Amino acid sequence: MVKKSTTKKGRPAKKTKSSSKQRQGNPVPWKSILLKLGLTLVVLVGAYAVYLDAVVTKQFEGKKWAIPAKVFARPVELYTGKLITPGDLQSQLRRQGYQAVRDVARPGTFARNGSQFVIYSRGFHFPDGAEPPRYVQVDFQGNEVIRLVGRDGQNLPLLRLDPQPIGGIYPASYEDRLLIRTAQAPRYLIPALLAIEDRDYYDHVGISPTSIARAMVANLKAGGVVQGGSTITQQLVKNFFLTNERTLVRKGKEAIMALLLELHYGKEEILETYLNEVYLGQQGRRAIHGFGLASQFYFAQPLKELNLARTALLVAMVKGPSYYDPRRYPERALARRNLVLDVLAERSIVPAAEVERSKRLPLGVVSRELISTNDFPAYIDMVKEQLRKDYDEKDLTSEGLRIFTNLDPMIQREAQNSVTSTLTTLGKGNQLQGAMVVSSAQTGDLLAVVGDRNPGYAGFNRALEARRPVGSLLKPAIYLTALERPGQYTLTTPVHDTPVKISDGRGGYWEPQNYSRESHGEVPLYLALAKSYNQAAANTGMAVGLSSVLDTLKRLGIEQELPPYPSVLLGSPSMAPIEVAKMYQTIASGGFRMPLRAIDAVVDSQGKPLSRYSISVERAFQPGPMELLRTALGMVMEDGTGRGVYQYVEPGIALGGKTGTTNDLRDSWFAGYSGDLVAVTWIGHDDNSPTKLTGSSGALKIWGNFMSNVPVQSVKSLGASNVTSVWVNPSANGRSHRYCQGAIPLPYIKGSEPKAYAGCKADVKDSLFDKIKGWFE
Repeated sequence: MVKKSTTKKGRPAKKTKSSSKQRQGNPVPWKSILLKLGLTLVVLVGAYAVYLDAVVTKQFEGKKWAIPAKVFARPVELYTGKLITPGDLQSQLRRQGYQAVRDVARPGTFARNGSQFVIYSRGFHFPDGAEPPRYVQVDFQGNEVIRLVGRDGQNLPLLRLDPQPIGGIYPASYEDRLLIRTAQAPRYLIPALLAIEDRDYYDHVGISPTSIARAMVANLKAGGVVQGGSTITQQLVKNFFLTNERTLVRKGKEAIMALLLELHYGKEEILETYLNEVYLGQQGRRAIHGFGLASQFYFAQPLKELNLARTALLVAMVKGPSYYDPRRYPERALARRNLVLDVLAERSIVPAAEVERSKRLPLGVVSRELISTNDFPAYIDMVKEQLRKDYDEKDLTSEGLRIFTNLDPMIQREAQNSVTSTLTTLGKGNQLQGAMVVSSAQTGDLLAVVGDRNPGYAGFNRALEARRPVGSLLKPAIYLTALERPGQYTLTTPVHDTPVKISDGRGGYWEPQNYSRESHGEVPLYLALAKSYNQAAANTGMAVGLSSVLDTLKRLGIEQELPPYPSVLLGSPSMAPIEVAKMYQTIASGGFRMPLRAIDAVVDSQGKPLSRYSISVERAFQPGPMELLRTALGMVMEDGTGRGVYQYVEPGIALGGKTGTTNDLRDSWFAGYSGDLVAVTWIGHDDNSPTKLTGSSGALKIWGNFMSNVPVQSVKSLGASNVTSVWVNPSANGRSHRYCQGAIPLPYIKGSEPKAYAGCKADVKDSLFDKIKGWFE
């Protein structure tokens, strides 16, 4: 039996301290725990810093940005004999950011005195080499350049302006920038930027507590925000690596990364990256990054040309491009710019007198219309289509390629204006749509593409994608096929404009009718084309052979496989305007088939040539038959379905072309050419409902409007050696005399001309009188 411990007096013994402690356990070792937690935190922060260091170095040392391909128009070239109005030249100079001044003393400026210009062009690195800045006096006589004189008084053969940017091929982010080096910055850009955003930039290591305090004081004194607290390095980190969330964790991450960035890279490299990264505006989905692109976006000028006032405005906008948008909030932007200028004066960066002069200047921001690179989406579609044959999409959106195109900005604007204004004049609501393609008659250079009535619309491109029946536009192929057989057909050979019934090969019959529902019997071949008689075309097409006509269409440039149905003769195949343009390009060039070239050259980001898209020419037709066809197409314009064009164009200018109208008046077409331009126009509804317009009452008006607003040359004879001109009585297909009523001169391939006279026969007296009269003509 165990006895309880007791005291001498028999009471239970007291518990000792040691026994109490044993029951309570040992005290918690807080210092040790905190030390371990601290060490763990240090390890974690260190590991995180290592991770951030890898992120910083990987992205900063690699390719920093995906640079979109930049697309340029063809440069404006001035030379003796160039046809361009002085007003068009002045407008184009302004669009390209040339400043009108009294004293032309630096590149990017010009002065005009009536018909005389003085232009100081910018230097530019073209695919064929660098072009230095040039000081040139340009003299006009009417709408023609008659002389170019250099600063030394010597005549110059050519002045080539820097090309106008017309767009880009953007990555999914739609970020855009124009990379610059610090050496390309205007004089006060970097001093102003550092004075406003980070005056201790060259002294801190990425973060600067004193800068935060100093900014607070400066802002209180100025009564507005003139300085920011974050360093430029921190701003770059935020823009380059992080999101815009405002949390302590994000700010801590920003500080660590700023320190790491300064640890690895020099101040100049960080500053140059900032100049190219900073966000400075928005154009639709396109984000404007960097001072280089911002200068083009707001002033249509290269950055290095900016004066102090414009430089200060860009620096002012760093704080908030949307809030200080000079187009939307000019008063707000002006006040902010002037605050920046005041800081420059206070810090003695710029003399006070120069600051005061700059504060009196307007903002100088150009309208969006002048700098818009979204006005040419239809043409950019064509550029992309041709580029994808040779380049991957990634290369086009990230490698900074420079694409030099054949787009003529003045021709493009006139084409778009003609489509828009004509459709507006025609009325019929906004549902009526149009398209237009313009090319050079001699080279195939694609000068303009319009895909919608609304300028800048970047949706369905009707010039490339709207495939509609082309109607009578294919008739020239029928008559060209015939004229290649001079033993059987000439321009005055009678053809049958009589009812025709042809098996369609599918168990039915094809019975075309003329638009007037009347037949005209036997008519001269040229008149059948000029008046666009359907029955004459069908009869002639079947007489020469449908397969032969299809072969002629292929040689003219129609690439699609056409079905061997008689209805093809009257234009039942559906084609896009760009496809029709290839056919008429061959006719306008005198029988040479050539591709329509949207692109001239591609160079890499350093200016190294990658691709040249040279002119490719193949003779498809002999000049004799082509001379005869072009004569007939000229008569379409003089006395046929195209005669309405001379309401717009001077009658003395020789043109060629053909109207096209489809069933139920659903599509209105016109395809034609001058001596230097080929243009195809289309009008229709997207839902294919009737327009109630013929080719003459619709598309011809767009064509005529366009030709009246661009310099136009007459169509000239091909000078074929085997062609002779003969005065004839066309209705009788016989020779005549120049003074006989109804007699006209027509070309014939030698040996095919009429031998017999048909009424009003010339005699010796007439011939002698004719010779004598000719001496005085």
